[in-house]
Amino acid sequence: METHVKVKLGISDKIILTVGYLLLGIFCLAIFIPLVYVVIASFMDPNVLNNQGISFDFADWTLDAYRRVLGNEMIWRGFANSLFYSLAFTVISVFLTLLAAYPMSKKELVGRKFFNTIFIITMFFNGCLIPTFILINQLHMVNTIWAILIPNAFNVWNMILARTYFQSTPKELREASSLDGAGEVQHFFQILMPVCKPIIAVLALWQFVGMWNSYFDAMIYLNDANLQPLQLVLRSILVQNTPQPGMIADIQSTAEMSKVAELLKYATIVVSSLPLLIMYPFFQKYFDQGIMVGSVKG
Repeated sequence: METHVKVKLGISDKIILTVGYLLLGIFCLAIFIPLVYVVIASFMDPNVLNNQGISFDFADWTLDAYRRVLGNEMIWRGFANSLFYSLAFTVISVFLTLLAAYPMSKKELVGRKFFNTIFIITMFFNGCLIPTFILINQLHMVNTIWAILIPNAFNVWNMILARTYFQSTPKELREASSLDGAGEVQHFFQILMPVCKPIIAVLALWQFVGMWNSYFDAMIYLNDANLQPLQLVLRSILVQNTPQPGMIADIQSTAEMSKVAELLKYATIVVSSLPLLIMYPFFQKYFDQGIMVGSVKG
């Protein structure tokens, strides 16, 4: 039976805790309030939003922005492309990362320090944009899906995280599997992978979110509009302030068009964020475990 000892806090401890809770509350509000504003503004009538600001009267709300966004073909095509790129990139990246991290986690690997040095050097020095573009062009990957999926599939930092996690697994697992006649490949796929779900979830979530929010590579390497991800469509709406023609084709007034365009920004932000909001709860259990890899436990 566990006994809970009540610790008496001094004045300085109470002050530190109070300040900590206050800062945490301010931090949460700084994140929560803009999210609530964007969600509510996406449902607002553009005239009410422009003249009065946010209103909690449902009579001032409308689904017109979502109707225009979800009725646009480019949004759906970009959404499907982004979903495909993110899923495919996540699978390729996590698989390559784990394959590299497993041998690097073994102290008996010949040349381990040399390979570690090579990996670390690539974290600080790379080929930069122009040489990378020339290489991808010579490989005939420009304007193909491979220009998005392959160049950044391997991440050294993720490999180091996975290597640390592999090193923290009990050595008895390998000894037991070797007694049963399992080779390295069989041990890796059948024994180690089920044990390493937390780190796999962390890597998958990071890579998926990174690819979902990425637009620079697509802007450089993709010319075909049918291959462009959702982020390039959002860029034209949010940054360049030029909604797709189909979204505002029925509006003649320039002033009214400007109001609706402003409203479309909020709706597209909500639509583009939905996959991430839906995805995180399913990974949270493993994410909380995997994110503590290498931490000092007291």
